[in-house]
Amino acid sequence: MDDGDSTQGPAFDSHGVIIPHRRRESLAQPSRYAIWLVLFLLLLVNLTNGISNIPLNRLLERRLCRTYYNADHDVDEKLCKVDSIQQDLAWIMGAFETLWIVGDFVMTIPLTFLSEKYGRKRILLLNLVPRLFMLFWALGVAYLEDYLPPRAAIAGASLSVLGGDTVFNSLIYGLAARITEDSTTRAIYFSRMTALTSVVGFLSPAIAAAVMSIQLPLPFWLGIILLVLAFPTILLLHINEDAPDDTTEVRRPLISSPTLKAQSSRASLLASVADRVHSLVSAVGNVQLALLLLSMLLTSIASADTKLLAQYISKRYHWTFASAGYLLSAKAVVNFILLIFIVPFFLATQGNASQSLSDNANVRYARFCLVSSVLGAFAIGVSSVIWELIPSLLIYAVGVPLSVFTLSLANSPSMWVHARSDGSDGSDAQSRVLSIVMMVKTLGSLVGAPLMAALWYYGIQISFYGSPYIASSLIYLMAWCVFWKIRVS
Repeated sequence: MDDGDSTQGPAFDSHGVIIPHRRRESLAQPSRYAIWLVLFLLLLVNLTNGISNIPLNRLLERRLCRTYYNADHDVDEKLCKVDSIQQDLAWIMGAFETLWIVGDFVMTIPLTFLSEKYGRKRILLLNLVPRLFMLFWALGVAYLEDYLPPRAAIAGASLSVLGGDTVFNSLIYGLAARITEDSTTRAIYFSRMTALTSVVGFLSPAIAAAVMSIQLPLPFWLGIILLVLAFPTILLLHINEDAPDDTTEVRRPLISSPTLKAQSSRASLLASVADRVHSLVSAVGNVQLALLLLSMLLTSIASADTKLLAQYISKRYHWTFASAGYLLSAKAVVNFILLIFIVPFFLATQGNASQSLSDNANVRYARFCLVSSVLGAFAIGVSSVIWELIPSLLIYAVGVPLSVFTLSLANSPSMWVHARSDGSDGSDAQSRVLSIVMMVKTLGSLVGAPLMAALWYYGIQISFYGSPYIASSLIYLMAWCVFWKIRVS
């Protein structure tokens, strides 16, 4: 620490014991190599999610197909693309996604409060339980055909009340933010995490396709192995529950209140959650922030169409799910170049710029990504043959870095200046803004998942297969119109 830090008064841990200066320094300054453990955990969880989606679609399609043809053996996959089977599959997957998101959304604030009260590692470990249950349940649907009908697969999402993607992302991004106090470095960390999530999301279909070609249930067993590896990874994470958080509030979990206050609070969980909701809502104090959150809500709704891509390609172009997985993975090339090289380069060039110039650059880049999303989604919806779909997917992929720039804007003082001017601490206002960003994105997914599933279901019925992507393009266009009104100073 510098000389200014040496003048600070003594710090205390959660038991009231004075923390020595050197220990305080190690608590407040995790090793810069700690980001690799965070990234590895993110890889394990996201790869598990990615490699299970297409096999689950194919598993349910196979079960529905055998019922449709009243066969006691596997039916050729190409014969399973009839409308009746695909509509049932769309209904089951839509209900599954909606149930998962509902449980996750409802329990996000209580679980993040409990993470502060009882420790982040415990909640991260708890977060693995619903994921393991989902995989084991899918295996049950695969092997116990006489006892579990295809629609029983929906129950696999029921344990999301123990924590889903929002809780996990809130904690994992909070841990990444704690590693550094430099805003540019933190943005680069966020970019790497977004890059990893995106690349895994589009490489995993190819991995799933290759593994399921050997044996259909094999990707679920592989996912179980990955989650087992996540347990020791969480235990090795550099998480100091007693670390003083006064350096910067953004280094706490994204849905957060003061950690030591949570640990020592005697109030009921319900009262604490109500207080948290009030603090989150009060963070939205100016028009610019409200516009940013509205645009995030719309883009989150629109991006729910990506969950349908595998079934969309399989049904519309009569491809097998394995072939669709390989095609989706081609998008990873564009995503990898954008998020690993180009976006970090732009963020690094802003390191010496003023906050105003940096914010304006983020706005420009975000608008460009939105235009790409509008054009890409529309092109996917109107692509009648596969050679039209491939360039459409690449155009759509250019919009992937949008979340990096919007998250950087949400992290900007210009977005939480109102809350700071109301007398609250600026870093606390910043943390509350980041908290509500996560909630808004989850709310968007909660609306988008059933909406896109319904559009796909009825689109199959009337042979208007591109309906989810046409609708997605229109929602992205609305988000662009909202974003155009954002002004930073």
